[in-house]
Amino acid sequence: MIPVAEARARILAAFAALPAETVPLPAGLGRILAEPVAARLTQPPLDVSAMDGWAVRAADVATVPATLRRIGEVPAGGRFEGAVGPGQCVRIFTGAPLPDGADAVVLQEDTDADGDRVTVREGVAAGRHVRKAGLDFRTGDVLLQPGRRLTARDIGIAASTNHPWLHVRRRPRVAVLATGDEIVLPGEALGPSQIVSSNSHALAALIRSCGGEPVDLGIARDNADSLAALAAGARGADLIVTTGGASVGEHDLIRSVLGERGLALDFWTIAMRPGKPLMFGRLGDTPLLGLPGNPVSTMVCGWLFLRPVLWALQGAEAPENRVAATLGRDLPANDRREDYLRARIERTDSGYVATPFPTQDSSMLSLLAAADGLVIRPPHAPAAARGEPVEAVLFGDGI
Repeated sequence: MIPVAEARARILAAFAALPAETVPLPAGLGRILAEPVAARLTQPPLDVSAMDGWAVRAADVATVPATLRRIGEVPAGGRFEGAVGPGQCVRIFTGAPLPDGADAVVLQEDTDADGDRVTVREGVAAGRHVRKAGLDFRTGDVLLQPGRRLTARDIGIAASTNHPWLHVRRRPRVAVLATGDEIVLPGEALGPSQIVSSNSHALAALIRSCGGEPVDLGIARDNADSLAALAAGARGADLIVTTGGASVGEHDLIRSVLGERGLALDFWTIAMRPGKPLMFGRLGDTPLLGLPGNPVSTMVCGWLFLRPVLWALQGAEAPENRVAATLGRDLPANDRREDYLRARIERTDSGYVATPFPTQDSSMLSLLAAADGLVIRPPHAPAAARGEPVEAVLFGDGI
């Protein structure tokens, strides 16, 4: 068995970022940016008013009350062609360009207007309520860097910089293959010894949440012909993920059947719990990640190994979400495997408190659904008492 850190490093070393593609701006949400987004214009392009009011010369309202003469009006999107001279003002609205000669804006509520006569009751300094040209950004400013997962805020800034298209990494295509005579799809009739398959659906959701496109190959039965036929459907995928069939039982056929068809293993079995029977290799030119069949093992390994691969294929690093916490209950000494304990994790005034569930059976998906994250225990960790420090990882990205 190899350590978790070594397994992650060897898996990630096998992947490089996928090529970029161009998508319309609205389709960029959630995608990983492949090229910088630089401003194609200056915003605002001119000095503009930040408020509704009156464009004035600050010197004319240094002493108040002051009465000025209205010489015009400028709405947002308009332009006052003249210039503001001594004792003059121009009605102005938010976003409208500041007229020549004016250097400040008086709020409309601080004035009294009577025809063309405007009495200013509150003075302003030069530059007050004025947004200077380029306040937000200037042409050529790089506002979004490659490797960023685009949010709604990012779509907004890209639109404001006049980018109708974005260059993003292609979505990874991940073929998912479940195995086992004992599993059936949700809604199908159950035999006396069968269970409902959850792994392929959970993995597909995890893949989508990390920006990938899952390709469901179905359920391979415990015979060589079924497994080989369904695995053939993975052609063109960037990664094959299998669940089950990777252990040491007579019906665990992944290594033997696919080995005859070109599967070259890098490693098999990891010193972790849950998830020891995890394999990684290549089926021809396509990387293959073989996850355990127990639902909790599948999802924990998906979080630890599949998730960072999906981000790497899109040219970015997966957020770690690791936090320092204190234990909410006593724990016994650990054995030689790195342990990932499902836990409730609460944020208190003094920091995070992580309380692992008393039962950690890898078949109990209900506890994974109830968990906020995982408590990580190194190999051979001594017994730990409530209140002692521990490392934890918070769930995210769809898990």
